Amino acid sequence: MGLVEHEVQRDAFTVVAEFRSELYACLTARSDALFELCDALLCTDGPVRTLVDLALAPEHRRGHGALYSGINHGRIDVTRLRRALTSVPLPRAGDGRLVLAVDVSPWLRPDADTSSDRSFCHTFGRGLGKHQMVPGWPYSIVAALETGRTSWTALLDAIRLEPGADLAAVTADQVRDVVQRLVDASQWRDGDPKVLVVLDAGYDGPRIAHLLADLPVEVLGRLRSDRVMRKPVPVPWICPPQGGRPPKHGGEFVFGRPETWGDPDTVTVTDTDRYGIATAQAWDRLHPRLTRRAAWGDHDGPLPIIEGTVIRLSVEKLPSGGVNKPVWLWWSGTGADPHDVDRCWQAFLRRFDVEHTFRLLKQTLGWTRPKLRDSRAADRWTWLVLAAHAQLRLARPLARDLRRPWERPAEPNRLTPARVRRGFRNLRAKTGTPAGAPKPTRPGPGRPLGSKNRRPATRYDVGRVLATGEAYSRPAHHQKGTKPRRVTTDATMGQADLAHPVHQPR
Repeated sequence: MGLVEHEVQRDAFTVVAEFRSELYACLTARSDALFELCDALLCTDGPVRTLVDLALAPEHRRGHGALYSGINHGRIDVTRLRRALTSVPLPRAGDGRLVLAVDVSPWLRPDADTSSDRSFCHTFGRGLGKHQMVPGWPYSIVAALETGRTSWTALLDAIRLEPGADLAAVTADQVRDVVQRLVDASQWRDGDPKVLVVLDAGYDGPRIAHLLADLPVEVLGRLRSDRVMRKPVPVPWICPPQGGRPPKHGGEFVFGRPETWGDPDTVTVTDTDRYGIATAQAWDRLHPRLTRRAAWGDHDGPLPIIEGTVIRLSVEKLPSGGVNKPVWLWWSGTGADPHDVDRCWQAFLRRFDVEHTFRLLKQTLGWTRPKLRDSRAADRWTWLVLAAHAQLRLARPLARDLRRPWERPAEPNRLTPARVRRGFRNLRAKTGTPAGAPKPTRPGPGRPLGSKNRRPATRYDVGRVLATGEAYSRPAHHQKGTKPRRVTTDATMGQADLAHPVHQPR
């Protein structure tokens, strides 16, 4: 081992040890049980199938009762943990820029009638264009992206969306808090490139850019292919003979009608290995025409003009062999040069790396496996999973490739998160654990044999919000036990007998 490599590993070991100590300090109640649960999550072989299986791991020295007690009644200082996640080394783009991806991943709970705060989560069903709304807990997650093809991201924040929440407003507040923590942790300083926030088509990119206009942030979002934008007003504007005020919007820019586009301001052509020839066309200073409804209904003053750059990306082929439809992007900056255009569409392609992270959280770390009733317990488990993922990312320089006999060898710097997890048990033996040893106890008496549960759990409806902003409540005649009984009287019985006489057998 060279001297430089030895120094890198020593620094990485120090970072992992300091983060583990800070994580233990963030656990303010049932800290030992929660910390050992996180270690069991990191050191268990194979995917996590059930939560109680983690109690059988050697790293979890307590029983399954302490496991569920920590999840249901523990406390985590989320503010301090968020600062710890932003204080560790973060990945950056080639120009030193921080690139953040924001997306929503649901924790589906369709049959959990006793779980509160559930919302209808958008999911894709089987088949082309099959969309389903399934009850569950949607989480908005912010992650820092790396350069190049990789399955690694740096998870920075997670928020459970309340029923009826304004997605754009919640996302803007979440990104604002993350950027402020990055500034406090000296991850961004004056003179650094602006932080690029990448969004998918489900977000209102122009509105989020307007809400974050006072921050050093650029917003890049995907647009639907049926959108209509407006061009800027021609300068100089010639007043018509009948007079009138100058217009606020120029001509229409219809995505589905090429005759309305005009000549692009910037065109770039890039030869790629996976997509063939990638052509990007950019039109400057396009904006949506806002109306006083929905999110802009209560806006004070005149509606703003949110100008940006529209980018149309078309590729020669797709790696999957599917139909190579063009992708429309909206960037909050103006005056884009060819370098800015290429940087934007390449950063958007890196946004799909967060999908690999979601797959790792759900299929390997078992994020959505526990059948928890309380939404606050789900939040605690979510933060433990994020802390476990952060330890895997920090342990990348220290991990060795413990591959299966049928797997191909991988370079040390190209190990996937699942392979790094295989060797974390060896690393834990060197870092140690701040958790105290369990005290000998006896199991409680539990419920007496043969007794019934006299305190049934409360049932909750799936959270829905009406157009007026009020919470939806099931009508009284739809509630259980409120169905009116059919009342029969002598008069009604006589009428029924006349209408349907009963024939007695002879």
